[in-house]
Amino acid sequence: GLWRSKFYEKAVFYGGSALRILHKLDRFSENLDFSLIQPENTLDIKKYLGAVKSELELWGFEVSTEEKNKKNESTIDSAFIKANTLIHLLKIDSNLKTHKNAVMKIKLEIDQEPAIGFVNDLKYHLHPIPFTIKTMTLPCLFAGKMHALLCRTVRTNIKGRDWYDLIWFVKNNIPCELYYLRNKMVQTGHFDLLEVLDKEKVVELLSEKIKEVDFSLAKRDVEPFLKNSRQKDELNLWSDAFFNDYLIQEIDVQTSH
Repeated sequence: GLWRSKFYEKAVFYGGSALRILHKLDRFSENLDFSLIQPENTLDIKKYLGAVKSELELWGFEVSTEEKNKKNESTIDSAFIKANTLIHLLKIDSNLKTHKNAVMKIKLEIDQEPAIGFVNDLKYHLHPIPFTIKTMTLPCLFAGKMHALLCRTVRTNIKGRDWYDLIWFVKNNIPCELYYLRNKMVQTGHFDLLEVLDKEKVVELLSEKIKEVDFSLAKRDVEPFLKNSRQKDELNLWSDAFFNDYLIQEIDVQTSH
């Protein structure tokens, strides 16, 4: 539906769902995150939600949409999620392989004022029909994940999924795009405009963040998103020492400027 409505001429797909759908990240995800390519405060998202609704109805779903403005929600994560980010919830009813009263709820989040510096990438997808999706390059997706790791309020919003994804990026030898990461951090007030961001600084900031994380809670957060017991067994390795002494030292970086 988004492809048919030419949404990808204005926005790119990013976040955990983009990693899962486009790059085979081996965990489930719950949100669909998009970033506009250029700032546009007048974006009429209802037009695109209508296209998604029509497409899903063709596949036998009954769909309703609900719009929320982030500034009216809890401010727990307000330092990380910008006030002008719009959230849209799609409530989907279907009797296809689900309980008769089952309702799926999908959250769409759209960043209307993106930081500069990310690079677009075009991907092809075959299901339910062949279509193209505009996303970010993997180094820029890593930068987005690194921003979440460094800037999310850990004490009140522990996301084990972020740490799981960090392992995935490192394991797949994907570098983090520092130019885009720095711009995101400056934009959200987490980094000084005059300061230099290099690998040493990223490792230092991550090391400080790791000290704040309760990894037992982080493991509890990510477990429902894992597909099998083998993945859950791998969580036994999670500790301050694993992340601080080993994993973050293995991070690779690049900069496009």
